[in-house]
Amino acid sequence: MIKSPTTARTLYRTLTNTSKLLNNVNKSTSLNNDTTHFGSKVVPTEMKSKLVGNVFSSVASKYDLMNDVMSLGIHRLWKDHFINKLDPGKRPNSLEPLNFIDVAGGSGDIAFGILDYAKSKHGDTVSTMDVVDINREMLKEGEKRALNMGRYYKDPRVRYLIQNAEILDKIEDNSKDIYTVSFGIRNFTDIQAGLNTAYRVLKPGGIFYCLEFSQIENQLVDLVYQQWAKMLPVFGSIVANDYDSYQYLVESIERFPNQEEFKSMIEKAGFQSVGYESLSFGICAIHWGIKA
Repeated sequence: MIKSPTTARTLYRTLTNTSKLLNNVNKSTSLNNDTTHFGSKVVPTEMKSKLVGNVFSSVASKYDLMNDVMSLGIHRLWKDHFINKLDPGKRPNSLEPLNFIDVAGGSGDIAFGILDYAKSKHGDTVSTMDVVDINREMLKEGEKRALNMGRYYKDPRVRYLIQNAEILDKIEDNSKDIYTVSFGIRNFTDIQAGLNTAYRVLKPGGIFYCLEFSQIENQLVDLVYQQWAKMLPVFGSIVANDYDSYQYLVESIERFPNQEEFKSMIEKAGFQSVGYESLSFGICAIHWGIKA
């Protein structure tokens, strides 16, 4: 794909800034024991959110294309199943609207999918949605999507909030009925802190619901997928002129806990009735839990 000079310069500056940050990391890591993973690299914890921010600022305008490349388009089926299984929406006999929060959801595809489903399946046109992302560029893409769709743009039921998912300081305790996060939680600096915060903001009886890449359960499928994953940064370079961001995204998948390990983390946060469903041989999985 041929980029305009302006776009090329923007991507160049993004990757240059990331490189400078990593150089600073290499100089300071030995002086700081509080470290975490940024893909295959070990970085100071306080640096990860900035590094991840650089990645998503770079890929924001190509987010849907990025997901299509990484999953051969299957992510759209996974997300449809994710929403259908959740079956969200205020029931006709309920007096109160539901309060949804979609975290790391700046692109808006899950948030708007939930609202569309609630309306079409349950006649729900009153429930609210907070679309939350730490990255301003991703939230702008979500608002652009809403504008192009002709719904949920400047809708009083929908808020777009720049928030750190591990803190969510603008979200009150016990205020949300359903918390969703799709292909985002693996990018948290502290996943357990994010789960603990999800528990805090949900009402008693509220549902935590997560879609994320996971551990493939079939050895043959795993072998094929690993070979495919090696090519993803190359495709990222071809379709989006961005090798490094795709390399990080592949490595972040490899670092994410497997189904049972992540289930244990959800339970540690305090959730009950915790479970999961593997999709496409475990390439990704839906995880859930209920706040007691």
